[in-house]
Amino acid sequence: MAIDIKAPTFPESIADGTVATWHKKPGEAVKRDELIVDIETDKVVMEVLAEADGVIAEIVKNEGDTVLSGELLGKLTEGGAATAAPAAALAPAAAAPAAAEAPILSPAARKIAEENAIAADSITGTGKGGRVTKEDAVAAAEAKKSAPAGQPAPAATAAPLFAAGDRVEKRVPMTRLRAKVAERLVEAQSSMAMLTTFNEVNMKPVMELRAKYKDLFEKTHNGVRLGFMSFFVKAAVEALKRQPGVNASIDGNDIVYHGYQDIGVAVSSDRGLVVPVLRNAEFMSLAEIEGGINEFGKKAKAGKLTIEEMTGGTFTISNGGVFGSLLSTPIVNPPQTAILGMHKIQERPMAVNGQVVILPMMYLALSYDHRLIDGKEAVTFLVTMKDLLEDPARLLLDV
Repeated sequence: MAIDIKAPTFPESIADGTVATWHKKPGEAVKRDELIVDIETDKVVMEVLAEADGVIAEIVKNEGDTVLSGELLGKLTEGGAATAAPAAALAPAAAAPAAAEAPILSPAARKIAEENAIAADSITGTGKGGRVTKEDAVAAAEAKKSAPAGQPAPAATAAPLFAAGDRVEKRVPMTRLRAKVAERLVEAQSSMAMLTTFNEVNMKPVMELRAKYKDLFEKTHNGVRLGFMSFFVKAAVEALKRQPGVNASIDGNDIVYHGYQDIGVAVSSDRGLVVPVLRNAEFMSLAEIEGGINEFGKKAKAGKLTIEEMTGGTFTISNGGVFGSLLSTPIVNPPQTAILGMHKIQERPMAVNGQVVILPMMYLALSYDHRLIDGKEAVTFLVTMKDLLEDPARLLLDV
């Protein structure tokens, strides 16, 4: 029985997706719930699994093709070995070993190979499972052009050697996520009256508190480590309660004030920057915040974040300090109206009670939409965070 392989049902916020990777090819057997194809959207990579044991009968949408919600991607013939046997019988017995060793080319790589008259088996594939990527085909084409006349072109490798002085370029398509991020950043800068205000915070009290209790904290909370982000999230929640405009959003001509704090935490992944959301952070403990952020980090690296986990958010925190950034002006993620930028902790000489003291200092940056938030609110927000972080006991006493 033939089973349709269809694209997942996309949420309303996603119009379409792109076929990223086929993990199976026609004639290849699959098991129930085995990964068949990845669909890349503006926000996440969605996996399509096999509904039953069988054999891939046909691929309708190739890698790079755009697909709509629920659109047909290919067909699966249920009942694996029995169905696959007749197809195998059509091929000559002598050709079977060669077919097993034949490289798999992506559509773009196959086109480049055909245009340059390059045999597929002469290209070394560096993709998953030995798949020949577009970059591999380009390298093979360059190697053929540079080969002396009358001599065969050397086999392409993943890192071809070029003569000194050659100006090498590599062109790759922008991922949907990167394109969407670019679109939203340009939109934010063109539609908002964006402004950034700065302050600095003495991190010594938080660092001393963390050093004193980190081992007990980890033991008490089943291996969850105490970091700095949980202190910043807790301080931000309290500052947002005191300055509700920073937690609001603009919807047309209306201002929407949120009676909850859903904090987006910017996380770096192989696909780009993603912002999963800690829901109702005002009710979360330090351990719950740290555990949630740690889980988001693991999912981001594995490409397992869901659309629900990255949708919404009333305020965002971005920590460029983990990469060594000393100062930056983060860009607001609409429809939010503010974003907090954390930075590198660096020891600096500071004047304290008329004495010069070396302290671990961090610059904080708050970018905000001046259409809604006035300078007084923005500055007060940062001062509140500074006061809470420099005296962490106030977070517990709610003062």
